[in-house]
Parts: sequence; structure tokens; C-alpha cells
Amino acid sequence: MKIETTCCFTGHRPKKLPWGENEQDARCLVLKDRLARSLENAYQAGMRHFMCGMALGADFYFCDAVLALRERRSGVTLEACIPCEEQAARWRERDRQRYFELVRRCDQETLIQRHYDRGCMLRRNRYMVDRSSMLIAVYDGMLGGTMYTLEYAMKRGLETVILEVDAP
Repeated sequence: MKIETTCCFTGHRPKKLPWGENEQDARCLVLKDRLARSLENAYQAGMRHFMCGMALGADFYFCDAVLALRERRSGVTLEACIPCEEQAARWRERDRQRYFELVRRCDQETLIQRHYDRGCMLRRNRYMVDRSSMLIAVYDGMLGGTMYTLEYAMKRGLETVILEVDAP
């Protein structure tokens, strides 16, 4: 894939989102709508390949939104960037089922490394940023992996789209 037509994503897991796991919460629905519009704008700007880290929470929203974009627009591809084989091993069954279904629907699957270690999530994020020209982020302004990835993308000169998380 070409860097100039690739967009990656970073965002929060449910514990950092004001609505937690309740995806029917009005704030979550608004965020998902903003995310879909951001993807449409990215497509209009020439983005065709989208990369997702496949974590719980905002990554799943992004993955679902790209799959919906792929149904409406030609040339859209989605890459699941998996930090390690055990990424979903300790998740609840319903989350694992959703994860494997989303990965199955992706056009490409990239495994960053076989086994988990403390740095595998950061390596996954760097892998995505290093191969992209745009980053979409769901970000609340707090310290963590999303902030690190956003800062790294900005240092690398990626166009960034920040979707703020609405407070409760």
C-alpha cells in the first residue's frame, strides 16, 4: 500500500470512555457518527487503505466504520494490525467473537509479533504510523498510548484528525 493513501487510527479502550462499554449511549452514537464523517472526508482526500490496531473500544468503532465505508465506496481496504497472537486471549467471549469477526472481514492481517511483551502495543502503533500519511484519533487529552501515538504521528508529519471524547 502507498503511504500517501493510507490512514491509521488510535483511540481509547472502554475504561477511558465516559460511557464505558455502552455503545448505545447517546455520546457514543455521536462519536461513531463523527468517526464515519471523518472517514468519508479521508476518502474524499484520497485515503484508500485504512489500518486498525483491533483493540477494544474505539478501535472496534473505527473498524466497523471502515467496513461500512468499504460497502459504499470503491477501492477501500482495511488492514488489521495485531500486536501479538494473544491480543484477545483474556477478553470476554462476546468481545473475542466480535474481534475475530472483524479481523475475518478485514482485507489484510498483519501480526506484529508472536508473543505479548510490554512494548508490543507501542510497536503496533509505530508500525501503523510509519506506513500512513493520516491519523484519526479518538482522544480525551489524557496520558496513555493514544497520546503517545498521536504525538509520534505529529512528529512524523502525518495529517491528524482528533475527535475529542465528550465529557459525561
